[in-house]
Amino acid sequence: MAKVNWKGGALLAPVPPVLVTVGNGEKSNVFTVAWTGLINTVPPKTYISVRPSRYSYDFIKESGEFVLNLTPSSLIRAADWCGIHTGRKADKFAKWSLTRAAANEVSVPIIEECPLSLECRVFDIIELGSHHMFLADIVCVDVDAEIIDKEGRLHIERAGLAAFAHGEYFELGRSLGRFGFSVKKKKKHSQKR
Repeated sequence: MAKVNWKGGALLAPVPPVLVTVGNGEKSNVFTVAWTGLINTVPPKTYISVRPSRYSYDFIKESGEFVLNLTPSSLIRAADWCGIHTGRKADKFAKWSLTRAAANEVSVPIIEECPLSLECRVFDIIELGSHHMFLADIVCVDVDAEIIDKEGRLHIERAGLAAFAHGEYFELGRSLGRFGFSVKKKKKHSQKR
């Protein structure tokens, strides 16, 4: 397959368009971030990269907390709007009927309508240029009971999560396999005689 070489750029896809909640006790805001991901498993750590000019930047810097609310496809219109409009001029929770709910470990609210919320505490900030990266510990994960089965197993496919890829939103669809399936040994079937 022939390749065309482009100048280095911010092209990694898909990424999660997360609804990030922030606050200082009196005020709270929600904004959309796609520059996020996991950076460590044990202990669990994540990051978000935010422009210092964003209204929510100071909330995070002052409180040292934020919540990554994973966006279901049913909220993608709200996520898009919350990424374009500033909380300086609009109450985004009210505009999109998003329910603030108390988090378990941080003082920032979670969004009740999101199936998974990762409560985070900042441990470092790295100034990178256009964005500053907030490195954070994931101190709690809030999971809708509807996506957990009777044995306590998470069924992420029931969450209806959305993805963002090069300017477009997508709904996650069919499973292609489980982690490790490429090396899993096939079961031998016993033959009856």
